[in-house]
Amino acid sequence: MSVRHFLRLDDLTAAELTGLLTRAGELKAMRRDGVAHASCAGRILGLLFEKPSTRTRVSFEAGIYQLGGYGMFLSPDDMQLGRGEPIADTAEVVSRMVDGIMIRTFGHERITEFAAASHVPVINGLTDRFHPCQVLTDLFTWYERRGDITGRTVAWIGDGNNMAHSWINAACLLDFELRIACPEGFEPEEALLDAAGDHARIVRDPHAAAAGADIVTTDVWASMGQEAEQDSRGAAFDAYRVDEALMAEAKSDGLFMHCLPAHRGEEVTAAVLDGPQSVVWEEAENRLHAQKALMEYLLA
Repeated sequence: MSVRHFLRLDDLTAAELTGLLTRAGELKAMRRDGVAHASCAGRILGLLFEKPSTRTRVSFEAGIYQLGGYGMFLSPDDMQLGRGEPIADTAEVVSRMVDGIMIRTFGHERITEFAAASHVPVINGLTDRFHPCQVLTDLFTWYERRGDITGRTVAWIGDGNNMAHSWINAACLLDFELRIACPEGFEPEEALLDAAGDHARIVRDPHAAAAGADIVTTDVWASMGQEAEQDSRGAAFDAYRVDEALMAEAKSDGLFMHCLPAHRGEEVTAAVLDGPQSVVWEEAENRLHAQKALMEYLLA
C-alpha cells in the first residue's frame, strides 16, 4: 500500500478534510473531559525542525504524547543532514526507525524530496510554499464556531505567501470564496490562482476584500528568513494593516484569524488582535486538536 503524506492541504479529499474537522472536535472534547484516547500507542513521530517554532513544536509533541505515542525532536545540527548527507539518504534511514515524520523547513522541494524517499507518512509543519497544518487548524476553528464553511467568504489581507497558498487549496476543496488583498508584486503563485478559478481572486483594495467577509485573516509582513526585507515590506504593506475600520467592513459576526506570532501595530492593530472578533488564542490551541486528528489518521 502506498504511503500517505500531508505536504499540502489538497493531499486530502474534501471528505477526508471534513472528517478530520469532525474528529478534531471529538478529540478536543475527550481531552477536556479527561477521556483517554491512546490511538497512536507505541507510535514514534520524528520531529525535524530546520526552522524554529513555538506552536508547531509544542502542539505536535504534546499531541503525539496525548495519543499515546512518542515525539522525537530532530535538529539538523544533531544529524548528518546538517553535515551534508543527502536528504533522500536521511529519509531512507530515519523512516525505517519511526512511524511518521513531521518536517518544518524552508524550501518546499526539501520536503517533497524527503517524502519521495520515506517509508512512512511525512507531515508538512511549514515550508516556504505551504502551511497546511495551520489552515487545517483555522478551518477547524471556524467549524467549531460556525459549522460548514461552504459558500462563505474569507478575506486574506497581506502577503501572498505560504498561508495564502494553503487558503487557496482550502477554498477549492470546501467550495468557498477567497479574496486576496495584496500589493502588486506580492501575489500568490499564478499557477495556484489559475487552478482555483472562481474560488480565489485578487482584490487590491483590502477594504473591498473584507466587505461582507466571514473571516478576515492575515500574517506578518516579513516571514522567517525575510528579516532583511522588513523595512521595504513595511512600506509596501502599510495600507494592508488590519485595523478596526477594516474589520468593520466584515460581517458583524465575522472572525479575525492570525497564525501567530503577531506584531501588534504592524499587520494588525492591538484593538483587533485582542478584540471581541479575534479567535487567535483558540486557533493556537486548536493546532493541538487538529493535528492530533491528522496524526491519528496517518499513523494509526
